[in-house]
Amino acid sequence: MAAARRGEVRGLSSVPLQMMLYLSAAYGALYFLATLLMVTYKSQVFSYPPSHLVLDLTLLFLLGILEATRLYLGTKGNLTEAEVPLAASLVLTVAGALLCVYFLLWQTLVLWADSVLSATRLTLHSLEAVLQVVAIAAFIS
Repeated sequence: MAAARRGEVRGLSSVPLQMMLYLSAAYGALYFLATLLMVTYKSQVFSYPPSHLVLDLTLLFLLGILEATRLYLGTKGNLTEAEVPLAASLVLTVAGALLCVYFLLWQTLVLWADSVLSATRLTLHSLEAVLQVVAIAAFIS
């Protein structure tokens, strides 16, 4: 209360959200590389239809671009305490989660490692989404 009277501004940026964004960036890079290597492995070892290979690789690269944009907007929105970039990041989080569900359930061949990596990524996306909603609510009020 005394700090507010002296003109000091209380920061609303969410430290847990920022930590999750950094963790998600590191895990996103690991996920992209591991999934790319697994798709390459599956195409060499198993009979992988070429049209499905193109689809899986296209969606993987789309996920990589989406992830980079999502993390940039999330970090920018959190650190500048702006609702719009953070809300855009939340929408991209949902889109990224849907792509993770594709790699978890619907890709041509799903290995055990695919399941573990995608389930972990979905967990990170879920935690981030909750923290983003809390941060947006704090910024609005």
